[in-house]
Amino acid sequence: MSIEAREHKSSVGRAASEAGTRRNRFVQIDVKRRNIESPAHQVQRFKTNIFISGPRNGRAAEMKLIPVGSGHKFERVTEPLYGKHDCCDIVVTIGSLAQHLKSEIYFGIGERKHVQICFFYPDGRGTERLYCEINLTFRPSKHTLIMPVLLEFEESIGVLIEQLEKARALNEKGEVDMSKAVKDLEKKIEQTRAKIYKNLTPWQQVQVSRHPERPYTLSYIDALTEGSFLELHGDRTVKDDKAMVGGFGKLAGQSVMFVGQQKGINTKMRQYRNFGMPNPEGYRKALRLMKMAEKFNKPVVTIIDTPGAFPGLEAEERGQGEAIARNLYEMAKLRVPIICVVIGEGASGGALGIGVGDKVMMLEHAWYSVISPENCSTILWRNWDHKVEAAEALKLTAKDMLKNKLIDGIIKEPVGGAHTDHAKTFEAVKTAILKELPKLKAMTPEDRIEKRIRKFASMGVTH
Repeated sequence: MSIEAREHKSSVGRAASEAGTRRNRFVQIDVKRRNIESPAHQVQRFKTNIFISGPRNGRAAEMKLIPVGSGHKFERVTEPLYGKHDCCDIVVTIGSLAQHLKSEIYFGIGERKHVQICFFYPDGRGTERLYCEINLTFRPSKHTLIMPVLLEFEESIGVLIEQLEKARALNEKGEVDMSKAVKDLEKKIEQTRAKIYKNLTPWQQVQVSRHPERPYTLSYIDALTEGSFLELHGDRTVKDDKAMVGGFGKLAGQSVMFVGQQKGINTKMRQYRNFGMPNPEGYRKALRLMKMAEKFNKPVVTIIDTPGAFPGLEAEERGQGEAIARNLYEMAKLRVPIICVVIGEGASGGALGIGVGDKVMMLEHAWYSVISPENCSTILWRNWDHKVEAAEALKLTAKDMLKNKLIDGIIKEPVGGAHTDHAKTFEAVKTAILKELPKLKAMTPEDRIEKRIRKFASMGVTH
């Protein structure tokens, strides 16, 4: 299993624990053992208690098995591995394997259905790979506090959530019946959230689009394709840009080429993904994949979420401007249907490099602009202090973009933003794509190209 596969499979359970704001959960699972390479350890079944921790979700971790009473415990001994064990989710260093293990693993699995474990023997016997099927039953801990990541304008929601948790704790103890208070607080939280999100300013929408728990591109692709996504790599010239991902996947039974920017779900993965800022080879990879889709007559869906193309000197030396311009030219006359969806940040040419399509849609709290509010403020006022005014002036929200006829539609998000309900957001995006795709496929390539070029050529034209 590749790093990318682990990343998008686990991002449903991604949390911003780096800020210390999400609460840990215990998960009781049953693990059935399969595909044992070493006949010396024939364990058919064992139970495991997994202690979830957000920052480690979906990353390989080396663990050491240590005796605890009559059982054993997995103890984390190193940082996540991306070397020889990068095909596995957990690497366990052991001396011997008991027939029944009751263990505690400091490792995040989100809401995944499968996890792969390596048992590593330091005495020279090598590595035993074990593919596990797991059945998950989530059980919130009574001793820890579940707290979502709240933005600065959501302080009132945070106060209510704290009151709710205290009421639940009292109710669990059974000394006082707090069930009515719990229901009232839950209702008040929903009402408060709805009221706040109904009147967001442009800058607040920018903040929502950058929420650390918001799903990223690979999460959408995994949900849309139901796990059938096959990622393709490389631009065949320089290297494989990890900030740009793409490949074939099945969408409602039909093959589709997916292309998009991936930011990374935690600090290490953001560095690995270059914070979602593609280099020229990323745009050339995207174009190569779109040309492949054209060759096999498959539609293209691009998912846009980037703070911009990488502005480094080496990127300019390798032709960043030319790579983006080439994509604009080639996408304008691509013979297959193209649907573009802005799921978060759509900044400058970095977004436009995969944003020329027959239908361009935005999530409700995404933004799309030639420049970010902070950089606009820096240019006009020489500092970031005026980013709020800049966001207002840029007209970068989905409503502004639709009003100015720069996009073709807005996809509604759950109340509180996409980060509050990933599954509902994925379903909304899937519905929007499947609504437009048959209409585009019914058109001839010539008609699609003519309409596409006419749409973009008319942008900004005044009469």
